[in-house]
Amino acid sequence: MMGEQPKAAVHPDARNFWEGRSVFVTGATGLLGSALVARLVEARAEVTCLVRDWVPQSQLFRSGTDKHIRIVRGDVRDQALMERVVGEYETRSVFHLAAQTIVGIASRNPVSTWETNIGGTWSLLEACRRSPLIQDVVIASSDKAYGVQQKLPYTEDASLTGTFPYDCSKSCTDLISQSYAATYDLPVGITRCGNFYGPGDLNWNRIVPGTIRSVLMNERPQIRSNGKFVRDYFFIDDGAAAYMHLAEQLSKRKELRGQAFNFSTELPMSVLDVVGKILRGMNSKLVPEILNQATHEIPEQFLSAAKAHTILGWKPLYSFDESLARTIRWYEEFLANVGKS
Repeated sequence: MMGEQPKAAVHPDARNFWEGRSVFVTGATGLLGSALVARLVEARAEVTCLVRDWVPQSQLFRSGTDKHIRIVRGDVRDQALMERVVGEYETRSVFHLAAQTIVGIASRNPVSTWETNIGGTWSLLEACRRSPLIQDVVIASSDKAYGVQQKLPYTEDASLTGTFPYDCSKSCTDLISQSYAATYDLPVGITRCGNFYGPGDLNWNRIVPGTIRSVLMNERPQIRSNGKFVRDYFFIDDGAAAYMHLAEQLSKRKELRGQAFNFSTELPMSVLDVVGKILRGMNSKLVPEILNQATHEIPEQFLSAAKAHTILGWKPLYSFDESLARTIRWYEEFLANVGKS
């Protein structure tokens, strides 16, 4: 099916864990949400998704995954709704991904970002606290929750010092989640990942899809920063698999409650590095245009995944070059077929 994401096979042991399991996912129409829900459906889980805005271009709908799930319309800040959904569908596992994720929008609209990212988190966690059936809750924090750190790569024992609106919202999300685990023994685990990329991301302001589209349109890719910012880039299928792996471990190991885990391929790259790899992968001689307009962003930020390797036995499924090649192929097919269906 055109627009379908490449999938890694679900391990038989994981399928046994998820088969028939009632799962609630917020933020299901986002890039990670769409990939995670597809993987849960493949593992035969019974999935309920919260959808605030109807986004027909989301991979959740383009791939046909929506035909295999329940969809609840509403806002994650509606605590009564969260309690109804978690209770009514006898939820065992929760993935909280709903958030305003764009740094620039957060800087222009901090209040709405804080209301969704922070208020939505305590609303959902309070609903989970009131449900006796909950066995694991995975909360999406971010590498941005660390704020500016002098020691690189970031490890999980670094303080959470997000300063700018988006970063601050993720620090708060993280701390609130830890509080619910410590105070109420809620089975919460926290993920801190870098910049997701992969098939299905139609936010052309992001560097990977924006650059690929520019090349396919024979236009110079635009870099809104100075091109020197260093980040982790994390393939979306690896992200979905990591979230499910953490949930499985949480349900079995009480000592993991309240802990945070960095997930990373541990291959930090500058924006110019990433753009260069895309250009070479597409055999393009275009030269990027550096706008140098980005503000309120951290110059260098990348993660150590040693804790996830050691404690969870986790490792990524794909190399960067392999996942980037998959991503480029998806966009080539997708953009070639836009307007034909």
